[in-house]
Amino acid sequence: MKKLVLASLLYFFATSAFSQDIQLHYDLGKYRHFLTSTVEMFKPDKHGSTFFFIDMNYGDGEFGDVQGVSLAYWEIARAIKLGNSPFAAHVEYNGGFGQWKFGSGGGAYTINDAWLGGLEYSLNAKDFSKGITFQAMYKNIRGKNKASFQLTGVWYCNLMNNKITMSGFADFWREDNLFGTSKTKFVFLSEPQFWYNFNKNFSLGSEEEIGYNFTGNPKEGFRINPTIAAKYTF
Repeated sequence: MKKLVLASLLYFFATSAFSQDIQLHYDLGKYRHFLTSTVEMFKPDKHGSTFFFIDMNYGDGEFGDVQGVSLAYWEIARAIKLGNSPFAAHVEYNGGFGQWKFGSGGGAYTINDAWLGGLEYSLNAKDFSKGITFQAMYKNIRGKNKASFQLTGVWYCNLMNNKITMSGFADFWREDNLFGTSKTKFVFLSEPQFWYNFNKNFSLGSEEEIGYNFTGNPKEGFRINPTIAAKYTF
């Protein structure tokens, strides 16, 4: 029992710190030479944790002919602890919008709102140098799939006295999409990141966007879009 109490206290102190960072990525993918800013926050409390991020793409007029913000997207999630177990209830919202321009024409579009709810299970090393969370959720996508699902894995690993950080997520979900005349029903998206931490605030690194039937890509199938990036942690 004492070991369980000590483990609970260590977990509380290790995760009770507020964390927020801002990232700036330069996308090296084909026809994707633009900047993306990411602002994210993770805040634990005695009942669970809150996480959100906001992505914004900035066009330079070279591809898509949009100068300025071409896309804005955000996700917010709340985990509610289920007693002293490693399980938590999970609720989440996703949504956003974008614009495009080609010559004298152009327009705007929305990224379908999505509401998710389910369970998550977390595993962490004793020293919290690494960990992984699994999520299984029901997903409702406005105007597309009322009864869908999403499976998510989120991980982190700190090495070399916290000089190296590897982190990221992988999502697999049900969504009807159309690429030309081809219809697809499932989507996979993963964004592993690698960071070298010069100190507790400033990092340089890279992200690999690995997508399968992802609507952010011009055609169906797999596509990998790498970035080079900088991060400042507050």
